[in-house]
Amino acid sequence: MKIKFCGAAREVTGSAHLIELDDHFKILLDCGLYQGGDIDEASPTDEQNRNSDERSYARFNEKWLFDPREIDCLVLSHAHIDHTGRVPKLVADGFRGKIYSTHATRDLCALMLLDSAKIQEGDADYHNRHKALNEKDVQPLYTTGDVAKAMRQFASFNYEQWFHIHPNVRVLYRDAGHILGSASVTLEIKENGQTIRIGFTGDIGRPDRPILGDPLPMPKVDYIICESTYGDREHESGPNEIEHFLKIVRHTCVEKKGKLIIPAFSVGRTQEIVYMLDKLHHNGQLPKVPVFVDSPLAVNATQVFVNHPECFDDEVIRYMTENENPFGFNDLYYIRSSEGSKQLNQINKPCIIISASGMMNAGRIRHHLAQNIENHRNTFLIVGYCSPNTPGGQLRAGAKHLHVMGKFKQVLADVEIMDSFSAHGDRVEMLDFLKNQIPSCRKIWLVHGTLDRQEKWRDHLLENGFKNVGIPKLGEEETLD
Repeated sequence: MKIKFCGAAREVTGSAHLIELDDHFKILLDCGLYQGGDIDEASPTDEQNRNSDERSYARFNEKWLFDPREIDCLVLSHAHIDHTGRVPKLVADGFRGKIYSTHATRDLCALMLLDSAKIQEGDADYHNRHKALNEKDVQPLYTTGDVAKAMRQFASFNYEQWFHIHPNVRVLYRDAGHILGSASVTLEIKENGQTIRIGFTGDIGRPDRPILGDPLPMPKVDYIICESTYGDREHESGPNEIEHFLKIVRHTCVEKKGKLIIPAFSVGRTQEIVYMLDKLHHNGQLPKVPVFVDSPLAVNATQVFVNHPECFDDEVIRYMTENENPFGFNDLYYIRSSEGSKQLNQINKPCIIISASGMMNAGRIRHHLAQNIENHRNTFLIVGYCSPNTPGGQLRAGAKHLHVMGKFKQVLADVEIMDSFSAHGDRVEMLDFLKNQIPSCRKIWLVHGTLDRQEKWRDHLLENGFKNVGIPKLGEEETLD
């Protein structure tokens, strides 16, 4: 049996891991899109951000480290695009097997992959209409037709339900508490008279977070493929988080009389922020300012949340007995149309705008960034990880100027960072998730993290009882005993 690391190796995006059985049956775990800005393979000018591992991701989305026609099945951990965003291309390039997921993941994929295809089609069309005479036409990575074809290959299952993907392989999904429908994956494989269990954490969520249930530990396994996004730090605690958030709202909207602009991923982060705002409004703590959710995908995804209460925690269920809709209040407005989005830039009164994408490198948030970053009354609140080369990553690093939509802009607005909103567990929370694997686990491979954080997470695991922790490179392959 072999494992090959085909994505999210020393990177926080593009998740894909290939398991090949001795009978050559091939199982792909996740099939994510690389996100994080353009990489010029020929010009590694900044060694800190453009190391050899990152340069190997150039053109990652267009190429495969395997033949899609030889993959027998795909097992998805959750719907985020960095875990599912190349599924339609996989199908377009010849994959004909089943795509396994939880029910909520399937519903979110239907929205998110279609949105991704529309963006790619729009970007290709724009480029082809404005390209130079000597430039070639650009084709989208995949089309909306490819998405429709891919969705017909989905088969979805509940949590805590073993199901077979091969006569000698069964799979268990267990709630990972990361986003709606997210799951860890346990593979039980019987080969050569022995049983081996491989665990894939997917993205490990956080306990005691709004909306979703807490992450549940995997059954004991022999090998683990483990995420490491925040393996080097601990997040802000809950009560401090709400107090910090309210302080930012009041300073921006009441004292400065400006706009609080929150770049947030449309699925998960946006709903969590809206739920927090709903509770603050319900309790009379939120200043009376309009709140706009400016993302068609977020609007649709919020409806999917409402349709899957089986993923909610007890707190949300109790809250819904007092407030029927935890994602709506009188001063909250969902913006679908592009015209409505443009009108937000004409507002000169205090407000809160939540818009995608979270890294500020795509979507409507780019327009809000361009229109509002040079106004000292405004605040940009970053609530999650941003790749270094994206506008969000540059703001996190303290940039004083940005190149936004073809123009250089001064950073005059305040920039606040709250990583406590992250849907990824910190090192304490991830270690709690993994503790039941000591001492049975024979090896852990760290994926979905930058190398510096993975090295610190590896050291932390070794200090806490794990014996064998590896950090694979992209394309690295390992044979299991």
